[in-house]
Amino acid sequence: MNYSTPVLTIDGPSGSGKGSISKRVAERLGWHYLDSGALYRALGLAAIKNHIDIKDEKALVTLVRQIDLEFKKTEQGYWAVLLNGEAIQDQLQTEEVGEIASKIAVFKEVRQSLLAKQQSFRKKPGLVADGRDMGSVVFPDAQYKVYLTASAEERGKRRYKQLIEKGINANLKDVIQDIEQRDERDQNRAFSPLVIPEGADYIDSSNDTVDEVVHHVLNVLKNT
Repeated sequence: MNYSTPVLTIDGPSGSGKGSISKRVAERLGWHYLDSGALYRALGLAAIKNHIDIKDEKALVTLVRQIDLEFKKTEQGYWAVLLNGEAIQDQLQTEEVGEIASKIAVFKEVRQSLLAKQQSFRKKPGLVADGRDMGSVVFPDAQYKVYLTASAEERGKRRYKQLIEKGINANLKDVIQDIEQRDERDQNRAFSPLVIPEGADYIDSSNDTVDEVVHHVLNVLKNT
């Protein structure tokens, strides 16, 4: 791993806006981008397609070796997620895949097997990596670290709005409850729990626009 290549980690709970913010910051900086959550979602999607029991940790670890994930900015201006060359970004956004990803992320061997794959994204001129253990486990030496969060209610409202805009039926109360359950699972798992990384700048985006948060994050790079 090239330790001289700068890394900005953006960690935080589900629905905090990590993805949207990280993509915009990566574009502004001209850096590479890693959505670690997409790795777990892609693994979950691959498990579904290959009829693999998501409770079978060893089978999931074997599956990790068979997946190749790439993030690519398209000519249309959006980030495509390619799994073994196939564009899968739309499939990754379903509630089923998200729920499976959260469940398989608790397995220690799965997380360890994905570690090297995530670290391989560290390439010049730099990397913006978002997830739940980027600054604490995957890139603990990162030069810049951010912990991005928002209230569970606000994150639930954002997720609910996304689902409705996609034509997916949803209940706001259920969405908020799902957010809270994922928080509990992420924070209390035995291996690589969701924590505020040491030295990270804490940003609460509950009352901020995306542009305001991007501004806050870019200031972290200027002031560090």
